[in-house]
Amino acid sequence: MGLGLRWTLHGDGRTPAPGAVVRPDERLSWPRTAGLGAQHVVAMFGATFVAPVLMGLDPNLAIMMSGVATMVFLLATRGRVPSYLGSSLSFVGVAAAIRASGGDSGTVTGALLAVGAVLLAAGLVVRRFGARVIHAVMPPVVTGAVVMLIGFNLAPVTASTYWPQDQWTALLTMLFTGLAVVALRGFWSRVAIFLGLVFGYAVSWLSDLLFGKIHSPAGGAEAVDHWRLDLSAVAEADWIGLPALHAPEFRWSAILVALPVVIALIAENAGHVKAVGEMTGDPLDDKLGTAIGADGAATVLSTAVGGPATTTYSENIGVMAATRVYSTAAYWAAACFAVLFGLCPKVGAVIAAIPGGVLGGITVILYGMIGLLGAQIWLAGGVDLRNPLNLVPVAAGVIIGVGGVTLEITDSFQLNGIALGTVVVLTGYHALRALAPAHLREQEPLLDEGTSSYDTGARDGEDGSGGR
Repeated sequence: MGLGLRWTLHGDGRTPAPGAVVRPDERLSWPRTAGLGAQHVVAMFGATFVAPVLMGLDPNLAIMMSGVATMVFLLATRGRVPSYLGSSLSFVGVAAAIRASGGDSGTVTGALLAVGAVLLAAGLVVRRFGARVIHAVMPPVVTGAVVMLIGFNLAPVTASTYWPQDQWTALLTMLFTGLAVVALRGFWSRVAIFLGLVFGYAVSWLSDLLFGKIHSPAGGAEAVDHWRLDLSAVAEADWIGLPALHAPEFRWSAILVALPVVIALIAENAGHVKAVGEMTGDPLDDKLGTAIGADGAATVLSTAVGGPATTTYSENIGVMAATRVYSTAAYWAAACFAVLFGLCPKVGAVIAAIPGGVLGGITVILYGMIGLLGAQIWLAGGVDLRNPLNLVPVAAGVIIGVGGVTLEITDSFQLNGIALGTVVVLTGYHALRALAPAHLREQEPLLDEGTSSYDTGARDGEDGSGGR
């Protein structure tokens, strides 16, 4: 397939036949392909601009670099893994922790770049030795615990920064978003977060119109009178222009806080690659290492110019499932649209104006969902928390990560929160496993049921059954 830049026209290019799918190396007519690309942009847009807003980074740059990252990913995987790379929400807690300790945007992106480099190296390891080497070190009990503490570590951000800015808008936004996630079907359920933001925007605008200014903390500061929705910067923003760029800054303390997220990203990529393979009917075990490495490379590229880390998006996988169109041509169209959006500062100004109360309502659900994905990993992996070998390190690590416990190693170096919790879970599990009696060390799956085919040691160039 070369670089995956050639597509065969599917049927008449209009509508797939009943029961047929448009494969990654096929496409519909270019106007329809462009329309599907626009649909992918809508699906990724909410989370892709929420993540940089929550991390204090430029949303315009994030959107533009998500398009560039997707292009890099499609080229690296030779067009076999149709996926969109948007901003990763896994780093929101990391960014908050780094800024709380005095770091700025350069420090945040420097830490994220280091994580991207480690993820790239992990991809090369998986490509060479197969997924078994990764999951032997990070079994489901460890991966689930790390994902859980990353999500729940964010709870104080919502409670102390966003929610107090406008508690009633936050409550209404939370209720609407929760209803949208549960009650809507198909594509609309996939963009429920985006719909919640639009709803919150409208509520804030109406509240300003009906009740005037609100007296509340603005951005976590002391209470002042302010408009809930301030669009003054939108009128001043240009229609065309480059996003603000900045160079990363590397600090070991910040890097150590961010490194645990690598575990979550590897698990996320493995699940997404497997899901795409099952939908397209093309076993992608041989592309797992390449996909992980490509995500790492894209993160390095994005953070090098001041953007957020990237990751494959389940929202867009959902769009493919709904449309049964897996054409990578649609993803190329989406990537081009994202780059164009990123070059419009007015779009970024609209995004930056999201009221704090709206973010409060969204993040209550969003952060909780991130944390509970850890529990889903445990369920899928058959983790038995009645076994003290699993229970003890997880219990200690999660409480340390969620509670923000600090371990002062020297006057100038300390581990806390996510970093310390991850160290406790990872080292504690393996140390206890080495010392535990045989009846507690019953072998558990290296991967959850949905990705068990990787256990055969598949490497790039051969499928899970030793096929090619």
